Amino acid sequence: MNKWLLHDQLKSFFKEDIGFGDRTSACIFDDEVGEVQFLAKQPGVFCGKAILTEGYALINSEISVNVEKRDGEEFVEGDVLAVVQGPISDLLTSERVLLNLVQRMSGVATLTRKASEQLIESKTKVCDTRKTTPGLRMLEKHAVECGGGFNHRLRLDDGILIKDNHIARCGSITNAVEKAREKAGHMVKIEVETENVEQVKEAVRAGVDVIMFDNCSPEQTKEWMAYVPDHIMTEVSGGITLNEIKNYGESGVDFLSMGALTHSVKSIDISLDVRGGE
Repeated sequence: MNKWLLHDQLKSFFKEDIGFGDRTSACIFDDEVGEVQFLAKQPGVFCGKAILTEGYALINSEISVNVEKRDGEEFVEGDVLAVVQGPISDLLTSERVLLNLVQRMSGVATLTRKASEQLIESKTKVCDTRKTTPGLRMLEKHAVECGGGFNHRLRLDDGILIKDNHIARCGSITNAVEKAREKAGHMVKIEVETENVEQVKEAVRAGVDVIMFDNCSPEQTKEWMAYVPDHIMTEVSGGITLNEIKNYGESGVDFLSMGALTHSVKSIDISLDVRGGE
């Protein structure tokens, strides 16, 4: 993750939640110091160390943060994920933003780990898509990596992906690829989305770098792979579930792109508990 972009995002998140100040904490607490812990309420894969260290530093540089788990490390119910000490008002004021982010990112990492474990015996790798939560793309894609997955395009400027609407407007895959190649630099790869065998063959003739099989079953994927030479990478995308992943891995495809890793994920249940007190 980019540290400077993370700072900007955290500032924005805090502004949204805190406004002009936490009235509850301001009324109840003076300057007493306390300790809180992030406690796992279910098993998962941790992601969010930078969120906690950078987030608390923005709130108060005097806050002490001890993160007990590494990003990508598994935990079980009852594990203490982090212990934080500092002014109790600051710890509770920042609670919701930081807890929401850690829960969400750990949920993405956990789901990605489950997906990637289905592919251990194959060459196929699982990757994300741009179907991310607006404003959280950098964080969710980092969580995918922590879960053992790979990132597809971070943004539209990362590469050229010619999809069905581009092809329809240009008249054919060949025309679309020729137009893209005229203006793309030599460092930019070109990927084409295909929906049938004839489009796969046309993409091969056009000399693309990557061919995506769209909404293709494991059986179809294996059939279409036979038309793609080894130097062209392959990807399958569209409605892939955890139960199907192993079958796709057996097809020999290079990548599975799963929007569900980020758009359908469930946050991990983690609580923030104050330790001690009167």
